[in-house]
Amino acid sequence: MPGTDSAARTGLWTVRDGLASFGEPATILLHALDDVFMDWGTRAGATRMTFPPLLNADDLRTLDYFRNFPHLGSPVSRIRSDRLDAHSRGAADGPVPARDLADADHLLPSAACYGCFLHFSGTTTETPLRVSTVAQCFRHEDHYDGLRRLWGFTMREIICIGSAGQVRDHLEHHHVRLAAFAADLGLTLSRQPATDPFFEKEGARTVMQLLAPVKDEYVHTDGTAVASMNNHRNFFGERRSIAYAEKPAFTGCVAFGLERWVHVLNERFEGDLRAAAAAVRKAGEAE
Repeated sequence: MPGTDSAARTGLWTVRDGLASFGEPATILLHALDDVFMDWGTRAGATRMTFPPLLNADDLRTLDYFRNFPHLGSPVSRIRSDRLDAHSRGAADGPVPARDLADADHLLPSAACYGCFLHFSGTTTETPLRVSTVAQCFRHEDHYDGLRRLWGFTMREIICIGSAGQVRDHLEHHHVRLAAFAADLGLTLSRQPATDPFFEKEGARTVMQLLAPVKDEYVHTDGTAVASMNNHRNFFGERRSIAYAEKPAFTGCVAFGLERWVHVLNERFEGDLRAAAAAVRKAGEAE
């Protein structure tokens, strides 16, 4: 199968066109990981929330989304009513032509926390807010590489909305927790500074001009980044009128790419994903 990951030979998963299908052992491991990270959020006082699977294009414009990284976006459209008959006759093969599509006013999310910040737009809080959410996210890339780089992937995030100090404490708490979790699993992860995930590095208004530091990644020995700690300062608070103690709120999030964790744990446990899931659950209980 063209574009299929070599792990398909073992029945663990297949990847085609940057999209993954998981067998049962990989699915069990994926959910075991998410259970641990969701529990971290619960212990940190986070409320579990689910946000819409699509994001409004006009809302994203308020966040400089199209100015800074339009190449990552996955617009969602529909077949125009005047072109339905042509498609119902089954006359065409291959991709649906762009000329047959209506203008796209929504996009698939490229990060789980966008929905959270849009949800809390125009609100005020006197106490810090912590939210745990998971989403299927989508990013167009110039290439895909097994589970290491996918078009569609699962992201769990633990988000903090509050003061600058509260956001820093939130991120540092999870730095410590993540380091201990990786050690219990026998994974070697290095903490590395990286470009903020929400803005293109070369964008006209890159968030790097506004925030410092913005992002640390945890990178496996093979170069796979499995988690990130993101400090947005008050960017989203200002852009979406989210107030904490009568000032634009600071925000930060801890993000986990679940498929990437499956990739590195597959290597660590030499393909025995059931053993990897058991180790994940044990390490999560030790936290």
